[in-house]
Amino acid sequence: MQFSESELMMMVQQFLLPFCRIGAMFMVMPIVGSRIVNTRIRLILALVVTMVAVPLLPGAPQPTGLSLALVFHITQEIALGVCVGFIFQVVFQVFVLAGQIMAMKMGLGFAAMNDPTNGVQTTVLSQFFLMLCTLMFIAINGHLMLIKMLVESFQVFPPANFQLSREVLFAVANLGGWLFASALLMALPVITAVLFINIAFGVMTRAAPQLNIFSVGFPFTLICGILLIWIGLGNFTEDFTRVVDAGFLFVNDLLSL
Repeated sequence: MQFSESELMMMVQQFLLPFCRIGAMFMVMPIVGSRIVNTRIRLILALVVTMVAVPLLPGAPQPTGLSLALVFHITQEIALGVCVGFIFQVVFQVFVLAGQIMAMKMGLGFAAMNDPTNGVQTTVLSQFFLMLCTLMFIAINGHLMLIKMLVESFQVFPPANFQLSREVLFAVANLGGWLFASALLMALPVITAVLFINIAFGVMTRAAPQLNIFSVGFPFTLICGILLIWIGLGNFTEDFTRVVDAGFLFVNDLLSL
């Protein structure tokens, strides 16, 4: 078999640019992009998805060789894949931050454990919400929907034929405000109830100064907080649906699907 230089460059470029976009998302997206998944496994998954997706893509661009234009196109592909994966990292961090806020208000802030996904210390409550969110996300095939949306994005943003605008990057950066607002909304019932409990104990302390508020109030606040979280688990599906739907809408708007 004989191939010319232009044919080899066409084959490489036909797979290289889609692989950069898909691989960048796999390195950042939740579940697959976590630290517990080996980097080689992510690369193999990205390669398999690329080989399946390339025949469905529009025509490959003309080969340009090793030039600054090719480096620019690769950077654009990586940036788009990272943006898509980062959006759902923010979605998952909504539940982590909500658990962190609840734990700090309840007095469970000291009960921290290592997060194997991110390699940092988080509260036990945050880990519980993150595990619950991850299992539900896999149950609805959210990871497959995310891969499908990225593959469909090649129809809107063909390889080497698009440029990320400043507005898109600012929209991704503004997800930080949405992260805090959504986490606070999710934790609002618990922190409001704990606030009223603390106010009640403050009034009791003023009425009876000899009462040891730390020995009585701390266990009572902790028990009430756990009870409120147990009651609120019935609404967790609604919170999960609201946050994940917002994440898919962000991705849909980003990719203009």
